[in-house]
Amino acid sequence: MKVATIQHLNQDVKTVPKEKQQKLYPPLESETRSVVPTDAAAFYLNRKPQTLRAWYCYGHILIRPIKINGRLAWPVADLRKLLGGAK
Repeated sequence: MKVATIQHLNQDVKTVPKEKQQKLYPPLESETRSVVPTDAAAFYLNRKPQTLRAWYCYGHILIRPIKINGRLAWPVADLRKLLGGAK
């Protein structure tokens, strides 16, 4: 009979790469920031971040982001309006 060791079990466990791990975001109703980065906005809109960047580049956007140091910041109030939330 083969006895399993911790090292043996750890080798069998498949780890998820960091880029595939889902970040946890607070619910949009409890978001306290006035703007959120593209990855958070994409999470709330159920899209990929690159989709939002493409929408911005091609002018196919429902929300106008602001640029902060060359990065897009998406207004939380506009995200709430678009998704039908309060405030």
